[in-house]
Amino acid sequence: MAEVNTGLEHFLEQPSRWVGKERLGLLCNPASTGRDFRHARVLIDRQLPGRLRALFSPQHGFFAEKQDNMIESADTIDPLLGLPAFSLYGTTREPTEEMLAHIDTLLVDLQDAGTRVYTFIYTLSYCMEAAARFDKKIIVLDRPNPINGIDIEGNCVDDDCRSFVGRYPIPMRHGLTIGELAQLFNAHYGIGCDLQVVALKGWQRALYFDQTDLPWIPPSPNLPTPAAAVVYPGQVIWEGTNVSEGRGTTQPFELFGAPYVDPQLLLERVRAEIHGCVLRPVAFEPVAGKWQANPCSGFQIHVTARSEYRPYRLSLILLQAICDLFADEFAWKPPPYEYAFERQPIDLIIGSKRVRKRLENQEHFEAIEASWQKELDSFRNLRENHLLYR
Repeated sequence: MAEVNTGLEHFLEQPSRWVGKERLGLLCNPASTGRDFRHARVLIDRQLPGRLRALFSPQHGFFAEKQDNMIESADTIDPLLGLPAFSLYGTTREPTEEMLAHIDTLLVDLQDAGTRVYTFIYTLSYCMEAAARFDKKIIVLDRPNPINGIDIEGNCVDDDCRSFVGRYPIPMRHGLTIGELAQLFNAHYGIGCDLQVVALKGWQRALYFDQTDLPWIPPSPNLPTPAAAVVYPGQVIWEGTNVSEGRGTTQPFELFGAPYVDPQLLLERVRAEIHGCVLRPVAFEPVAGKWQANPCSGFQIHVTARSEYRPYRLSLILLQAICDLFADEFAWKPPPYEYAFERQPIDLIIGSKRVRKRLENQEHFEAIEASWQKELDSFRNLRENHLLYR
């Protein structure tokens, strides 16, 4: 197991190296902790008494208590430090000038999921844009990509599918840390804010989160374990359908299914495409969300060889099969989804109407996958310019 120090720990070793006398804000949530489980705001306040002036939270709320998409959280007062805690997933997703008036520098300590649709990275991008507009500084306290920093997978977002789950043309599995993404957004996509990244120590690109000595704290309610994060780049697509992605169960994203799914029929269709994992037939009954209180049949994904498992590929193959085998019952989820009120949620999640239509038309998956290789190779070359860890 690798010894890894987060950007937060690195920052706290010598805060004066990174900040002077400026007033500080902190974008954080419950996963923003040291390895002793003390929260970042407490650790920073102890090292720099009185310097924290405001807190900010991403989707799911300051305490990560909000379960699902488009469930907003309100501004509040932190009960520990008595500081204003501004929600960036409420009446606004962009920090306002009034919010930022409290601070000179915004520290960002968020655990990303390594997946394009995870909204924390776009909350960061909005903060960076506001920092450029209102002459503030951003310091990202880096954390590991929990599903490694080597593997990338999937199509990049088409222009007509840009949204809060895909602001930039990056693939579903991007293989970057949140600090590296900040550098990419800032330089390549022209944000141009005053940005610094406090790097990790000891992290290597091939590491999954459970290969580090860091404690896993769910960055959001439905990523309870590192295993859920591993399957998430593929399993998140069910959010755009009437297939349950396992919300309302104890194993979100590892479980998926619907009352109309015949597991054996589906398994026969996709068996040759299963690599690095086992699909174990299950029955489950969600206590919330899609199919609440209705028995669902489907699978639990058990990843047995992460080097062979391609989450996005497998889940799209499963989606294509379900579209065909259970066409009478299967349906796309209607809008809204993440503040897009007219476009289809599945198009925003996949990032491409073209890919969705080709799946619907039952085109051979190898041809669909080949159609995005050129853009994926371009992204692979682009990301090389922004890697902090070689």
